[in-house]
This record gives sequence, structure tokens and C-alpha cells, in this order.
Amino acid sequence: MKIYTRGGDKGITSLLGGTRVPKDDHRIEAYGTLDELISWIGLLRDNEINTPTSDILLQIQDKLMRLASAISDEKDQLNTLKEITEEDVLILENEIGLMEKELPRLDSFILPGGNTLASYCHISRCVCRRAERRIIPLLKDADDLDIGLKYLNRLSDFLFVLCRKIASDFDVKEIFWKPE
Repeated sequence: MKIYTRGGDKGITSLLGGTRVPKDDHRIEAYGTLDELISWIGLLRDNEINTPTSDILLQIQDKLMRLASAISDEKDQLNTLKEITEEDVLILENEIGLMEKELPRLDSFILPGGNTLASYCHISRCVCRRAERRIIPLLKDADDLDIGLKYLNRLSDFLFVLCRKIASDFDVKEIFWKPE
């Protein structure tokens, strides 16, 4: 299979199912942002991170690939693909709870920085929030994406707490934002 088709040279691409759409179509924007998030999470996994965290990040990448595939699948050709479920959301909530038990209470915004890995995690969180925003326009035509949106919302919370956990693990002092 050739990697290039030349079909997108004029700013048009295909959804899974064959419909040709502009590359700035809402679906393309949504699954393109998910693709970016999957890559950032891969970068997190490539760094000094403990095995259980690396394993959950790999699971997250799988869930995001499923969501991206569902968004690109206009004719439900992937109907056998296991979708994101409430249980997946609960797994993230449980992971958040476990990490929060080890962290001091937070009463302020945190300025990203202090450690490269924590900074990558903050960038992942920001891309996750953008992915949420990109999926919202799709909800009016595909209410089955509601659980995907919920998953992304919880994932951004997970990534924020993971930023804090990484800072703690590497003994990085969090910088609290104090407006002047």
C-alpha cells in the first residue's frame, strides 16, 4: 500500500466510508486533534515514568484511537470496534483518586513548568481540552459521542493530576499562580 494517494493535495480527504470532505471539516479537526493527543501521550510514555502509569497511558491511547476511529467512521463500518464505556471513565476517576491521595491539597492554579515530563503532561492536558472542544460540534449529529466527550473531560482531569504526581515524584516545587 502506498502511503500517499495525492487525493489530499487540494485540501480534501476521505472519511472512513468514502465521503470526501475538506481537511478543515469538523470530523477531521476532531480526530486530527485526537491523533495529536495520542502522540503527546506516547511521548509521555517514552520518558522516565513508572510501569503502572505507562500501562494506563497505553490503555488511554487505545481508547483515543477508538474514539478517533468512531469519529471518522461515517457509515458505521467499525460497528464491531469496542467503544468507550462508563467503565473506562470510572477507571480514570479511580486513577485520579489514587494519585490525589499522595498529593497535597490544591487551592490555586499551577503554572506549568519545572520538569520536562510534567510540562509534556501539561501540553497533553491542553491538547485534550482542545479535543473536547473539537468534538462538541459533532454531538448534534452523533449523540453516541457523548461518552467520548465525558471520557475526554475526565482524561484532562487525569492528566492534570498526573502533572502534579510527576512533579511530586521528581521533587519539583509547584509554582502557584498568584495574580499581582
